[in-house]
Amino acid sequence: MRVLVSGGAGYIGSHTVIRLVEAGHDVVVVDDFSNAKPTVVGRLEALTGRPIPVHAIDLTDTDKTEHLFAHEQIDAVIHFAGFKAVGESVAKPLAYYQNNLDSTFSLLRAMDRHDVRTLVFSSSATVYGAEPELPMTEDLPTSATNPYGWTKVMIEQILSDVAASDDRWRIAALRYFNPVGAHASGDIGEDPSGIPNNLMPFVAQVAVGRREQLSVFGDDYDTVDGTGVRDYIHVDDLAAGHVAALDTVGSRAEPMSVWNLGTGQGVSVLQVIKAFERASGRPIPYEIAPRRAGDIAASYADPARANADLGWRATKTIDDMCADTWRWQSKNPNGYPDA
Repeated sequence: MRVLVSGGAGYIGSHTVIRLVEAGHDVVVVDDFSNAKPTVVGRLEALTGRPIPVHAIDLTDTDKTEHLFAHEQIDAVIHFAGFKAVGESVAKPLAYYQNNLDSTFSLLRAMDRHDVRTLVFSSSATVYGAEPELPMTEDLPTSATNPYGWTKVMIEQILSDVAASDDRWRIAALRYFNPVGAHASGDIGEDPSGIPNNLMPFVAQVAVGRREQLSVFGDDYDTVDGTGVRDYIHVDDLAAGHVAALDTVGSRAEPMSVWNLGTGQGVSVLQVIKAFERASGRPIPYEIAPRRAGDIAASYADPARANADLGWRATKTIDDMCADTWRWQSKNPNGYPDA
């Protein structure tokens, strides 16, 4: 298929582009580069050995989105594009609702007008809310604790309603947990702007010397060592899950499918630190800080439905994730160059 990847220059999008090309698909990227560097594209072309057509537009612009579909042959869409920082969403809720919802509306309308009705949506485990049952299954009720999470809940509802209105649609919502790691080459990886919001890139920046130490928020949770437990999934496994969903969803009887993408195993903050010390051969200094508001003790998936329906499962360990993150960070200590 010829697949449009929205947000295809971003962290997860870029790894998915590689997996799509490896699976024999043609790829077109749309990205406004608000949270990605244009230099990613050259690296993708070098890694895949293929030219990657890129449209540098904002999907909230309905005219430009319509023009894109009118001038490119597109068979399916994988939709990653959107703002994604939880803390920023609390400070700027209107920006998050407007960007994430409007870009999806614009995309869906253009798809419908041009008879493109296969969509894989990048959702999130945040849709399980504040105190979900563990492990999290796709049948749990959805809610959210911040505007970013609510945009995911809302978009899932919109997609469900669209799918119910016209059975020509085939839509997958992939709820994934904590993506980490990098491509085995070390040439593409996670390059957050400013201070990282997530644990792994922060640990990596401490290891490479960009930051002095890590703050561990809370050590009194009811977990294996008192620190928060999360389901970390290698970004390459995650990318493979998107390709599996794309290849499967078209043959499904139901127009809307929902799958968790995770390992099903929880790893604590301190276990991540120890694994990264093993991978880097460097100490990771840290301090214990108070709990953050809104953090939960543990979060991990039940991936059984994706394992069964997609023939997919996560294969990489936390040591693999740390080794690949370290390869990326040590090869690119300051992230991607600006040009």
